[in-house]
Amino acid sequence: MSSHITQQVSQGVLVLTFNRPEKRNALTQEMYQSLTDALEQASQNDEIRVVMFQGASNCFTAGNDLKDFLAMNQPPESLPVVHFLRALMYFEKPLVASVTGAAVGIGTTLLLHCDLIYAAEDSRFQLPFTQLGLVPEAGASVLLPQLAGYPRAAELLFLGDMFDTETAREIGLINKVLDDDDVLSYGLQQAQRLAAMPSEAIYASRKLLRQPRRKALKRSLEAELTCFFNALASDASKSAIEKALKRVSGE
Repeated sequence: MSSHITQQVSQGVLVLTFNRPEKRNALTQEMYQSLTDALEQASQNDEIRVVMFQGASNCFTAGNDLKDFLAMNQPPESLPVVHFLRALMYFEKPLVASVTGAAVGIGTTLLLHCDLIYAAEDSRFQLPFTQLGLVPEAGASVLLPQLAGYPRAAELLFLGDMFDTETAREIGLINKVLDDDDVLSYGLQQAQRLAAMPSEAIYASRKLLRQPRRKALKRSLEAELTCFFNALASDASKSAIEKALKRVSGE
C-alpha cells in the first residue's frame, strides 16, 4: 500500500484518500496499484459495502503525475493505471466521491464511474487530455456524452477548459454542492446510509442501472487505452507534457 493512499473503514464504508498534498495529490503508478488492491480487497470483503474517494488538504487530485507520464516505458498491459481503470469499471459495489479543490484528468473521469458525487463550492474540474496531446481515458468518450450530450461532451473533451461546480451540476456530473467545510462529512454520511441499507438490493439496483452501457463502456475503455498510449509515445505529446511541467514549475 502506497503511503500516498490512506484507508479507513467507517460503518461499512472504505474511505480511500489521495494523500500527496505536496503534489496536489497527483497520482503515480504506485498509487494506482494501491487503489487497485484496495478495490479488489473491498470486492471480496462482505463487511465493506461502499467505497468512497476523497482527497487530502482541500484538493481531490491534479490527475496523473506528469513526470510519471514521461517515465512510462513498460507495456501498457503491465501498468498499474490500466489495472486500476479496469478494476474501477468492473467494481460492483457503490462508489461515492467527495470533491474539494481540483479534480483534473482522471480526477474527473473517475467521477463518471461513481454513483454519488458531492463537491465543495470551490471545486474545479478539467479534462485537459488534448492539451497534452492525448485522448480521453476511463471510458469518458462514451460516459460523458451519455451524461452531458454530445455537444457539451465534445466541448469539454476537445477544448479541455476548466469548469466549475455550476457546470458540473448542470451536466449531471455531481449530485450536490456543499460548503467547503461540509463536503467530506456529508459524503461519508451518505455513504454510510448506503452501507446500512440491504446490500443485495443496492448491488442489484446498481447492476440494473449500469447494465445497458456495460458492453459499450468496455469497448470504449479498451479503444481509449490503445489510442492513449499511442499518443503518449508521440513527439507532440511529449513536447506538450514537458511544456506543462515547465509551467507548473514556473520555469
